[in-house]
Amino acid sequence: MTHNLKKTFAILSLAIFGSAILYNCEPDPDSLGEQLFNKDAAKGEEVSYPIIAYNINNNDTVRSDDSKLITGLSGTGVALSAGVLGSFTEGQFGMQKASYVTQLRMPVDNFDFNGDNAKIDSVVLVVRPPANTMDDTYYIADSIKAPGAYDKNDFMVGTETVPVSIEKKSYPVRKYGKIGGASKSMTINVHEVTTFLDANNESFQRSNANVGTGELLGSGVFDGNVSTVTVTKKSDNSNLFTGNLGFRIKLSNTDFFKTHIIDKKGKPELQDASNFTRYFKGIKLSVQETDRYLFQFSPDDMELIMYYKYDKTENGVATRPQTTLKFNLGNLNAHIGQYEYDRTTSKVKDVLNAINKTDGDPKLYVQGMGGPSIGLQIPDETINKLKELFAKDKIGIVGAKIRMYADPLTWKNTHSVDGDRKFTLVPLVLKDGKLDYSNLTFSSDVAAGLNMYIYSKKTDTTPEYYDFVVTKTLKNIIERPATATAAELENRPLLVNLGTFVKNSQGAAAGAKFTTRAIDMNRAIFVGSDASNANKIQLMVTYATKNIK
Repeated sequence: MTHNLKKTFAILSLAIFGSAILYNCEPDPDSLGEQLFNKDAAKGEEVSYPIIAYNINNNDTVRSDDSKLITGLSGTGVALSAGVLGSFTEGQFGMQKASYVTQLRMPVDNFDFNGDNAKIDSVVLVVRPPANTMDDTYYIADSIKAPGAYDKNDFMVGTETVPVSIEKKSYPVRKYGKIGGASKSMTINVHEVTTFLDANNESFQRSNANVGTGELLGSGVFDGNVSTVTVTKKSDNSNLFTGNLGFRIKLSNTDFFKTHIIDKKGKPELQDASNFTRYFKGIKLSVQETDRYLFQFSPDDMELIMYYKYDKTENGVATRPQTTLKFNLGNLNAHIGQYEYDRTTSKVKDVLNAINKTDGDPKLYVQGMGGPSIGLQIPDETINKLKELFAKDKIGIVGAKIRMYADPLTWKNTHSVDGDRKFTLVPLVLKDGKLDYSNLTFSSDVAAGLNMYIYSKKTDTTPEYYDFVVTKTLKNIIERPATATAAELENRPLLVNLGTFVKNSQGAAAGAKFTTRAIDMNRAIFVGSDASNANKIQLMVTYATKNIK
C-alpha cells in the first residue's frame, strides 16, 4: 500500500495546485483588503496584538516511510527522496540519532549467477547524496576538497595485476551538528534486518518502528565527504572502473552473502521478490556515535553490489571472469527513517511537561523529524476588536502577519552549514484530541497563492525573526464573505512545523500534508507568549480607514 500511495502521490501532485489559486480581485465595497484603498483616500495604521503560542509534543515520532521521505517531483514525475543518517547532542533538545532501514531485492527472479561455482570477491554498499534538482534538499558543496591522483602498480583485473592511475575527488556533504575536529568522522554500521517490513502495517510507517537486527554485515568510517573514483589502465588509458559520487562501505561479512545468496541458487528463497523480501528482510544503516552530525542521502540511489567470479567455458577454454550482482534498493522497496531521542537532561523535556494552551508558553521549541511543533491561537478578544472596527469604522485589512522572534539567549543557529530554516503553517486539525496530520489543509493564504512555497522567510535583522502571512486567513474570519468555507470562517489554531511544502514538477505545492518535516534536520527556539519580553510573538495587522468626504 505504501508504494501505491507513493505512485498515487506522484500522479496527483502533478495535477493538484498546478497554478496558484487566486481570489477575487474585484471585492465588494464593504470588503477588507488593500484593493479598496489608495494613498489619497485611506489612512493606514499597523497595530500589534498578542498571540497565544504554545508547544506541541509529538512524542518524538513522525510518519517516516517512503511516502514521507519525498522532497519533490522531477520533471518526469518521479518522486525525489532523501533520508537522514547521523547523531547530534546538545543541551536544549538533547540527543538525536537517525538511522535508516530498507528492503532490497534481487535484480531478477531466480538469479543464476551466470554459471557455476560462484565465489564472492567483495560486497560494497554505496551511499549517495541527494539529487541536486530540488531547492529543498541539502546540496553537495560546489567546491572540491582534497582532490588527488596516484599510481598503483598492483591493481587486480581478473586474475592479473596491472599498473593504473587512480583519481579521487571528494566533496563535503551538508551537515547539521558538530562540523569538524574530533567530530569530523563517525562509524556507519550495516546490519541485517530480522523483521519483515510490512508496508501495509502502520507500525512500520513511523520513525519509532520496532525493527529487529541480526548480523553485522560491515562498517565504514565516514569523514563527512563523498567521492568519485576513476581507475585508468596506464598501458592504453582505458577506463577500468568509475565510482560515481558516493560513500563506499566495504561489507566484511562476505560469508553472510555466500550462505544467504549464493548458496540459495535455484531455491525458493530467490524465486521471486515476495519470497526474497521475507527471507532476506533488509538492511539497517546506523551510526555508532551519539554526538556528531546529521546529513541527508538519497535512498533510491543507494547501491549494494556483490562482486564475484564464476566458472565459464567458451570454445573449450575455461575462465573465471568477474561480474557483479546489484541488488535493487530503489522505490519498490519499503523504506523507514528511524529516529531515536534522549531528552533526559535537556531543556525541552521540562518545557514539554508544562505546556500552557490557555495563556501560552514563554519559550517555543520546534524541531523536525518528529520533534515538537508550535501551536498559535489568535485570542477571541482580538477577533472581536477587529470585527467591531470593521462594523463601525469600515476598516480594510491591508495585511496581517504573525511575527516570531528567535530567542538569542537560549539558541543560536550555529549548527548548520546552511544557516537557514524554513517552516510550514497550516490550520491545526485535531482528531480524538490528537493532531491529525493526514487531514491537513492549506491556510487561506497558501491556497490564494500568497507565500505558496516557503511559508516563512528568514530576515537579515538582529534579533532574527520570521513573518507568517495570515492576511487572507484573517480577512475570512472578520469579513465572513459568502465565498469562504465554514472552516475558513472559524478562528482555528495554526500549526507551525519545520520543513517546506513538497513541490511538483511545475513548482506548485502538492498538498498540505506533503512536507519535508520527516527529514528536516533543523531545530529552533522562539520567544513565545511572554508579556515581559519586547520580542514576544505578536499578530501585526495593517488596516486602513477610508476617508469619506
